Amino acid sequence: MTIRVLIVDDQPMYRAGLTAILGAETDITVVGEANDGEEALSRNRVLHPDVVLMDVRMPNMNGIEATRVLTSPTGAANVPRVIMLTTFDIDEYVYAALEAGASGFLLKDADARELVSAVHVVAQGDSLLSPRVTRRLIENFIANKPRGLTSVSVFNDLTDREREVFLLIATGKSNAEIGKSLFMAEQTAKSHSSRIMTKLHLRDRIHAVMLAYDTGLVTPGSSSK
Repeated sequence: MTIRVLIVDDQPMYRAGLTAILGAETDITVVGEANDGEEALSRNRVLHPDVVLMDVRMPNMNGIEATRVLTSPTGAANVPRVIMLTTFDIDEYVYAALEAGASGFLLKDADARELVSAVHVVAQGDSLLSPRVTRRLIENFIANKPRGLTSVSVFNDLTDREREVFLLIATGKSNAEIGKSLFMAEQTAKSHSSRIMTKLHLRDRIHAVMLAYDTGLVTPGSSSK
């Protein structure tokens, strides 16, 4: 299946560079470009991309505001996956963008291989952070945000096994690592993860981590409670 990509950035030359790189891939098609968040919303309604590469800082409507609308089931005709493009590995907008619905981050100086890989990963329904935008970055943001605002009762519908899996997801484990830790097949771990995401109404694994921190189930620098 061809992955349809919309590129949103206020720098034409940077958009052109991304278009050239992605356009060389046989299974990726750049369906359009946008100069700011407002244009991104308009183009999304017409082009129906699977993945949006979204700059954080833009005029008129920034990437965070646009992402919040794009990822809202009632706010957009098409709900794509969004990869935020950022200049710095520590950006004051990172946490806000995650809350808005971004599925990951990619630094603007990422090489072509990282860019292509990021599009594939997100299109498959997973989430990512640039190798330099580590889990510690999420922890730092959440460490400065009051925890316990969400009741742990949100986990009441999870089975004991699903709760075990959720805790491992929240500490950054992949399905393969979860399977190894709990002595189950990777496909079984993947099935548990999928059911957990559905039950908790989570977009992806990044938001599972955030929920774990928000409830206090996991704390920065520790494994689980």
